[in-house]
Amino acid sequence: MEPTFRQSMDWLHTWAGVVLGGLLFAIFWMGTLAVFDREIDRWMMPMTRLTIPETNISFDALRPSYEAAVKARAPVWSVILPTEREPVLWLAYNDVSGQVRQFIDPSTGAALPDPGTLAGRRFIYPFHYMLHIRFQQIGIWLVGLASMAMLALCISGVVIHRKIFADFFTFRPRKQPRRMLLDLHNVAGVLGLPFHVVITLSGLIIFWSIYFPSGWQTAYPNQQTLNVEAFGIYARSKLNKPGELASLDAMVAEMQRLWSGDRPSSIQVYHPGDAGAYVRISRLGTNRVTRLTDVASFDAATGALLHHSVAPRPVMNGQRFIAGLHQIQFRHWMLRWFYFVLGLSGCVMIAAGYLYWIDARRKRHAQAGVPGVRIVEDLTIGGTTGIVIATLAFFVANRLLPLGTTFAGYERAALEVWAFYLVWIAAFGHAWLRPSRAWIEQCWTIAAFGVAAVALNWITTGAHLVRSLMHPHLWSVAGMDLLLLVGAATAALTARKLRCRAAGASAGAANVRSAELYPAE
Repeated sequence: MEPTFRQSMDWLHTWAGVVLGGLLFAIFWMGTLAVFDREIDRWMMPMTRLTIPETNISFDALRPSYEAAVKARAPVWSVILPTEREPVLWLAYNDVSGQVRQFIDPSTGAALPDPGTLAGRRFIYPFHYMLHIRFQQIGIWLVGLASMAMLALCISGVVIHRKIFADFFTFRPRKQPRRMLLDLHNVAGVLGLPFHVVITLSGLIIFWSIYFPSGWQTAYPNQQTLNVEAFGIYARSKLNKPGELASLDAMVAEMQRLWSGDRPSSIQVYHPGDAGAYVRISRLGTNRVTRLTDVASFDAATGALLHHSVAPRPVMNGQRFIAGLHQIQFRHWMLRWFYFVLGLSGCVMIAAGYLYWIDARRKRHAQAGVPGVRIVEDLTIGGTTGIVIATLAFFVANRLLPLGTTFAGYERAALEVWAFYLVWIAAFGHAWLRPSRAWIEQCWTIAAFGVAAVALNWITTGAHLVRSLMHPHLWSVAGMDLLLLVGAATAALTARKLRCRAAGASAGAANVRSAELYPAE
């Protein structure tokens, strides 16, 4: 008998979730945290907990860093300007040893210590979209595969749940665990369904030029030509002759005149020290969803305006709107929290789906001697609570390791990343060695690490929760501490609930054995 369409969708929903659910959980978890990547940066880099300066910044005062870039023959010298979420100015260029970054206090112009961490912007955010696997862009392709699976899961989920609106209002926490898990999976899935579809599809559209290269390769000889034609980005080659740099302050003033006083977000000097050098100044644009490439390009030697971008072609303008909707870099705190909550609902949906699959098949697999449930459960533990523990270990390592720490040739930033991966691997090992207690013990570990991170932030920086709440420029730090404490409390309550349930199950099994040994006369 041929399977019906709904049965086919049920099969697709089940096995796409089982095979790729762990990868999807990691992507959703890191993406949810990346909503507040700048705030995580401020928590992990105490030297950047500054206030926005009231006076204008002199960019010509940054020439020593530019001269260093010229001496290092760097291809680009960059200045990232302070914002409300990241109130620090930083300079960057590449030399033979890699990227050189320098943080500047925008109020005083004083250099800040090297933060010695990748933090949220350079570890959590890139993990979300490329898993830190850069070779041949394999990480981006894996995320793309998981995104396609997520779209299939959303569509098949709608098909197999015929009472989808009733499912949204049905949650029975006091029912049997299997029923409760299915209700939780359904509620979390229906609650975030539009968000999950939009955020997944937009993630694919952001990397359209990688996933669908034939779309532009048939019309353009290379990526640079595409950027010039589609986005209006100006570029020119080196002349291999020495050149000077005119006043950056004058160029910024002209850029602000072009865009009605808008503040710049970044300055890049391409080919520094060369006669063909040019300056690209981008404007902030946090008052809109669309991630437009609004830039003004100037001749570095004369300061003459070479080009300023206009709106990209309609198709590309649509792509930039979708990219902005996904990356949420615009100024809207309520919507940012909305993204965060719905991102967590995606994590809950994936974890509950896994647990339902495990509970529904545990007895049958045990009777048949099939190890499938045991393998999936171990991978689920490591892929859900395990990655949460690893993330908290990343935060704890950041507060434990002093600035300038090195070990076995690795600097502090690399040691924090090692802490993340080693703890994550250990979580998988713990799930394999202690299958009956792993969920409970890892929940307790999450609670302990969450409290430890908050305590260490207080001890190492003096910014306890009360102090952070009293100073507006520390509210991002207070928010991080509060979320860590809420997460720790949730994990502790979950561990207690699981322990009570396990104790009840053990008592029930003991009563059954006792009844079998001593039947009533």
